[in-house]
Amino acid sequence: MGTRLNTRQPTSRYLRCEDREIHFMDWGDPAAPPVIAWHGLARTGRDMDDLAARLCSRYRVICPDTLGRGLSQWSPDPDAEYHLAFYVKLATALVDQLALPTFHWVGTSMGGAIGLLAAATSLRGRLRRLVLNDIGPEIAATAVQRIRAYAGKPPAFATLTELEAYFRQIYQPYGWLSDAQWRRLAESSHRRLPDGRLTPHYDPAMVRQFDVFPQDYDRWAEWDSLTLPVLCLRGEQSDLLLPQTAQAMQARGPKAEVVTIPGCGHAPALNVPEHWTLIERFLAG
Repeated sequence: MGTRLNTRQPTSRYLRCEDREIHFMDWGDPAAPPVIAWHGLARTGRDMDDLAARLCSRYRVICPDTLGRGLSQWSPDPDAEYHLAFYVKLATALVDQLALPTFHWVGTSMGGAIGLLAAATSLRGRLRRLVLNDIGPEIAATAVQRIRAYAGKPPAFATLTELEAYFRQIYQPYGWLSDAQWRRLAESSHRRLPDGRLTPHYDPAMVRQFDVFPQDYDRWAEWDSLTLPVLCLRGEQSDLLLPQTAQAMQARGPKAEVVTIPGCGHAPALNVPEHWTLIERFLAG
């Protein structure tokens, strides 16, 4: 009598992709239809824990840490590897090694941009449904400056409580999180410096993407080439995905379904049943 798989307990895994070690959390039955859930610029795959726990009764959910984030390797060549095209190469190597012929994609911010570019290039036809969480083929320059201001020079704190307070401040646009969710966010995305202080768990050099590849997030050409179903969740107060961009996404290319998420800016945390239900309904077709 075989043991029943506990789909609520993920497995922490590592694979070598493009000669870089990539970490990911693997949720659910390996035989279930796969969903790639990819986090935002300065975050980690653990941000997708709540969504993955919800989806994993029906799907296998793969939540990677991008190169330079979380438990994945930092790039030895930041200017050559911290950009969307290389992240797409990593994603392609990951799904190839996992032998996933087709899959859905849920991406927050940068994670959505990776999915958009992948769907238009190396993963065209394999990526079947795309959820963009507060990201589109164009982003507002003022939001980029705001993100660079905090992400490029991450502060350090003596205690985790202080780091959590900082996260609560800069990620206030995520919307409502429970105290337990804020604590997990802090505990799952910090690293300790040689002097003992705590800082966010990413390579600060990853923001050089905006200097070396200043047009990296201008993706209307790729957008217009897409034909797959796209759901776009836009934070009501988002300063990154502007209303006029979301309207153009409804009229051009794959003609996305756009849903406004109240009480959020950039980007909704995908941590409450209202968010999960929208994604479940879309993935189910």
